[in-house]
Amino acid sequence: MKRRDKTNYYLDIAETVLERSTCLRRNFGAIIVKNDQIISTGYNGAPRGRMNCSDAGQCSRDKLNIPKGQRYELCRAVHAEANAIISASRSDLIGSDIYLACHDAKTGEIDGNIEPCMMCKRYIINAGISRVIVRITHDEYKIIDVESWIDNDESIIHEGY
Repeated sequence: MKRRDKTNYYLDIAETVLERSTCLRRNFGAIIVKNDQIISTGYNGAPRGRMNCSDAGQCSRDKLNIPKGQRYELCRAVHAEANAIISASRSDLIGSDIYLACHDAKTGEIDGNIEPCMMCKRYIINAGISRVIVRITHDEYKIIDVESWIDNDESIIHEGY
């Protein structure tokens, strides 16, 4: 039996974490790892004590026909990345890696065409996380250097600067 490489091992764990997701659109799982030790995990779901979309049986963004990637302020969920960051101390996060996996909630298939939203990018930068590793397929992944988000700040409107 061939031993699973370490990156896919952590992505497999992130996929297990996403099984707790309560989103009706896409299920995300995140784990933060530093020095080969899992620091925290997170999945997307409503804040503690609030009703989840899966319990309510509806998604407000679906109901309003909002395309994926837009109008997150109307979403009930706390994102997987944010939940993982909230569950860890800053000293543990500095220099760590965050592993992300996503499944389409309706089909259960891996959705490898993902990247953290603008808000989660800010959380990841401020947390001191070094790299984001995203599952593309069962065996393929991409690595994003968080420093590239700082160097190429897409939140700045360049006109007039």
